[in-house]
Order: sequence, then structure tokens, then C-alpha cells
Amino acid sequence: MDSHGQVEQRVVWAVVGTDIGPLMLAATREGLVNIVFHASDAVRDRALERLAARLGGGTLEDPDAPLLAEAIRQVRAYFAGDRHDFDLPLDWSLISGFNRQVLRELASGVPYGTVVGYGDLAGRVGQPGGAQAVGAAMGANPLPVVVPCHRVVESDGGIGGFGGGLETKRKLLALEGVLPEPLF
Repeated sequence: MDSHGQVEQRVVWAVVGTDIGPLMLAATREGLVNIVFHASDAVRDRALERLAARLGGGTLEDPDAPLLAEAIRQVRAYFAGDRHDFDLPLDWSLISGFNRQVLRELASGVPYGTVVGYGDLAGRVGQPGGAQAVGAAMGANPLPVVVPCHRVVESDGGIGGFGGGLETKRKLLALEGVLPEPLF
């Protein structure tokens, strides 16, 4: 317990090599809490500092922690093309309000191999005309890949933005068969 009588949140984490570069996966006892793209040592260290500050408690590299080991297994299966959805407990504590509502709808309502427009997703959560707010929610997604913000595109067919970079978004959409594989 911390000095205020609150139970401190321990975060376990691991870095996993993938076709889009290293991903840092982090989990609490509640579930997977964060996925970070391009997880070089410096990026990982900054992400762990932010997690410790937001959640309290310490961080521990522990790829064998049961929940984290299962998340790693499912992420690897996804990138191998053997898994089309994730069945993991998620800790939503890093996101709240409208952003959480949008991300939950995205996670449950936009399956593998499909895309949705920013405006369409806004309409699904009762905010027609809220395309820009949906874009902001995608940018705040603490669980990319598992909560598939790469599946949200512009209504005119454009790919839209992506926190992991547009090349990463293209690769994820190609993996799911939405875009052709890059030629080189």
C-alpha cells in the first residue's frame, strides 16, 4: 500500500519482436494496460516512467507473468496470421469518458479485415459529426493493435493518421487483407 492507503498497481512488461518492429506490452492484475510501438530502449523507458507515474507502484520485466505470457502468445499468433481477434482482459484505466466509449466500440464492433470511417464510428457512439473527436480518441489509444485503431480510415478512402506511423498502419491493414502487401 502507498502512503494514502491505496493498493499500488504493479505493472509487468515485456518487449516482443513483430513484423512492425518491437512492441512493448504492459499489464496490471486487471489486464493488458498498454502497448507501445517502436519500443527501443529509450522509448520503452519513457513509457515505463509514464506508466509508473499514472498507475503508481513499480514496473517489472516479466514475460512469464500469466496474463502477459498469454498476451504475447496472442500477439505473435496475430502477426503470424493465425489469430483474427484477441481474447484478453483489458485494463482501461489509462483512458476514460468519450475516448473509452469509442475504443470499446472499436474493439467490439470492427472485426478483423474490415475498416470503419471516423464519422461512422462517431455515429455508432451517438455523436454524429464527431469524426475529429474520434480521431483524437484513436490518438489516445493505449492499446493499439489489440484495440484496432488501425482499422479506422477517412470517409473518402484515405488511410488517415496513425500514432505508430502510416507505414505501420499500412502493414497492419495489409496483414488483415484490407490493403495489398507492399511490393518492397
